[in-house]
Amino acid sequence: MTETTTRFTALDVFRGMTICFMIIVISPGSGALPYWPLDHAPWHGFTPTDLVFPSFLFAVGNALSFSEKKFVTLSSGQVLYRIFKRFFIIFLLGYLMSWFPFYRLDAHNNIIPFPIAETRYFGVLQRIAICYLLTALAVRYLSSRFLVYLGLGILLVYWVVLLMFGTGDPFSIEGNAITKLDILLFGSAHLYYDHGVFDPEGLLSTLPAVVNTLAGYLVGKYLQEKGMSRLAIRPLFLIGIAGIVLALLWNTVFPINKKIWSSSFSLLTIGLDLMLLPLLVLMTDKEGSSDKGWVHFFTIFGKNPLVIYMFAEMLLIVLRKIPVGSINLYEQINNSVFQAILPGSAGSLLFALTNMLFCWCIGWLLNKNKIYIKV
Repeated sequence: MTETTTRFTALDVFRGMTICFMIIVISPGSGALPYWPLDHAPWHGFTPTDLVFPSFLFAVGNALSFSEKKFVTLSSGQVLYRIFKRFFIIFLLGYLMSWFPFYRLDAHNNIIPFPIAETRYFGVLQRIAICYLLTALAVRYLSSRFLVYLGLGILLVYWVVLLMFGTGDPFSIEGNAITKLDILLFGSAHLYYDHGVFDPEGLLSTLPAVVNTLAGYLVGKYLQEKGMSRLAIRPLFLIGIAGIVLALLWNTVFPINKKIWSSSFSLLTIGLDLMLLPLLVLMTDKEGSSDKGWVHFFTIFGKNPLVIYMFAEMLLIVLRKIPVGSINLYEQINNSVFQAILPGSAGSLLFALTNMLFCWCIGWLLNKNKIYIKV
């Protein structure tokens, strides 16, 4: 296997693991609370679920380090056109998916249009789009060494901004500056109602998320320059450990919090990914092929990550929109099948795993027919 193939296999596995876990997390069966590792921390704190989204952003940056080679023969205008086009498409898909299926049911289960005045502007795909755009522009015009300082600067500035413009406890649900800015710019009707009026993918909190994408890019460039040997990837493990230690120290004054994407949270997740991706590089190199064993399972997700994630989200939306008596089809399936088989959290997990495997089958069909949907 060539080095290039190995690199892309490791990246596909990394993305695939992220999408796999992401689908499990967004698919908790109704009727019981999910097990704690499969749920986000309520506010301050950290669970394995909180690593999923930052890892996907890390993978976006990593992929950019490979795909930017396609820009070498293009003019500056052509490069900017491709960057902004990709940003616009991903952002639009995210916005439409949050609006989908463009109607809602009233108290009598009558279908009424969902007004655009109440649609959510931001979301997971929208954050991915913004992080991609800002990272692609940064790597286009700045040196790799300066990117490190840019990332650290963003984390420090974000900390200062929350301290300066927050009220009371600047890291609380009520006092954070993220919500204040979102309401000022967009109005509360366009926000996600999490812990009241609060959007976990708000505009301001997207800035530290960009640092996760920048880190993924820098790791990708490093691996291309230094290779895949144990000696080459050792520094990544050490930097990862150092990042985790620094994040835990920073946590004492700036709590680790996925909801506000605190700088300590960004640093912690980067540190964990710095340890995970190099490990996958070694493991996929030993496996020798992306078409067998556990590697193949995850690369199915990794080769079509965006379309599989969107399919998983939209499937759940549709199930929740179909009324069945006083509940919806999503709840009916869980109550009559999964909770009947395994009551409680185990039944919730069984539904999530079933949905994940169903989405994997869709990915398998796409891969079998060599259909790879890129944006």
